[in-house]
Amino acid sequence: MLLSFLLPAFFLSASAAPSLNSRHHGHEHRIVQRLPSNEWFHPRDHPVHRLFRRDADTDGISYAQVGSSTWAAPYPSSTPDVSQLPAAWTDALNAAVQAGIIPNIPQSTSPTPDTNPVYPDGYDPTGPDVCSGTYKCRIPGNIWDAPDGFLGTGFDDGPTTASPALLDFLEANNETVTHFMIGVNIIDQPDSFTRSVELGHDIAVHTWTHPYMTTLSNEDVLAQLGWTMQLIHNSTGGRLPKFWRPPYGDTDVRVNAIAKEVFGMETILWNQDTEDWSLTETGGTTAQAINASMTTWLTGSKTPGLIILEHELSDESVQAFEAAYPVMKSNGWNLQSVAQLAAGGQSAYQNAISIDAGSVTPADIILGDALTTLSVSSTTTSLPSSTSSSFSSRTTS
Repeated sequence: MLLSFLLPAFFLSASAAPSLNSRHHGHEHRIVQRLPSNEWFHPRDHPVHRLFRRDADTDGISYAQVGSSTWAAPYPSSTPDVSQLPAAWTDALNAAVQAGIIPNIPQSTSPTPDTNPVYPDGYDPTGPDVCSGTYKCRIPGNIWDAPDGFLGTGFDDGPTTASPALLDFLEANNETVTHFMIGVNIIDQPDSFTRSVELGHDIAVHTWTHPYMTTLSNEDVLAQLGWTMQLIHNSTGGRLPKFWRPPYGDTDVRVNAIAKEVFGMETILWNQDTEDWSLTETGGTTAQAINASMTTWLTGSKTPGLIILEHELSDESVQAFEAAYPVMKSNGWNLQSVAQLAAGGQSAYQNAISIDAGSVTPADIILGDALTTLSVSSTTTSLPSSTSSSFSSRTTS
C-alpha cells in the first residue's frame, strides 16, 4: 500500500548503513575538546512542520491506527533506500547544501568492527571543522550536561521486549522520561510505543536502524532521521520531535547541521555512560560495575547535573536502572525528562505543548541565518510500500 501526503514546497535554503549486529559501543574516549561558546544558530520560524503532515484537528487528516498493517506498510523494512525519499526532504537538503550551511567535510569510515569511526588525513575529529561527538568534541548548542542538581532521565533503543517492565516501573514511581526510539523498533513493538505516549513520556529520534551517522552520506543521514521523524509524527497526531540522539554518540558538524537545518532537531548526548548495553554480552559490564559507577556519580558533585546513558534494551539494563533509582532519590537529585530539561522546561515537540495536548500547531525553533524561502506550492509524494523488522537484538547505544 502507498501512503501519499501533501508536502508544500516551503523549504529551507539550505553507503548503506553498517551492520548493527557487529557494532559495540565505545562511548568512553580519552580526548575531550570543546568548541568556543559562541552559538551557530538563532531563534526564528523553521519550516520543518511543512515537511510533514499535521494532526487531524488542524488539517483534517486521519492517520492509520498505530500497529495496523496500513500504518506499517509505507516505511522501510531496514536501511532506507535514498532513491525513495520524499522530494520535500531532498529539496530541503539540497537547498541547505547550496546555501553553504551544511559543512562540506568527508564521511568517516569504520575500518573494523568495534572501533571508532575515523576521518581522512587532515581532518581532526577533535577540532572545530569536524567536532566529532565520538571523540567528545562538543558542538555549541548540543546538550551534554543537565543543569546543576538535575538528572536528565532518558532511555535509548526502544521500544523492545524489555520496555513493558520499564514502563511499569516508571508509572509506579510517577516518573516521566525521554525515549530515544529506533524507527524499526517502533514498527516491531507498537504496543509499547503507544503505551509510552499514553503515559506522557517524551518521544525523541534515535534514527531508523541505528548506524554510525558520520559514516553515512548526506542523503543517508536524511533518510535515517526523516523516516523516524515521519513515523513518530504520524503516530502521535502530528507531533514533530524537537530532539534526537545519535547512535554511539556519533555526530559531527555535518550530521548535526542536517538534523538542525532540515528537520529542526537539537542533539542530546550524555556525560556519563553505564555501558548497560553490554550486560548481555560476553565480556560486557556487570550489574555490580554499574552499581559502583552509579553510586560514584550519584553521591558526587551536582555540578554539572547528570545525563546518564541508559537503555531499555534488555531486562538486565532495566533492572540496573531500577536498582539505581533509590540512590538517585535519596541523594536529592531532581529527576526530569532530559528532553524537557533540554527544552528549558518547555515542550519536547516543535509544534505542540506536550505529547497529550490536543492542539498541534507550528512552533518557533532554532535555525541558521543563511536560510531563505524558496517557493510556496504543493507536491504529492508517495512512499515505498514495505514491511519492517526489529533491530532490538543487537548491541547499540
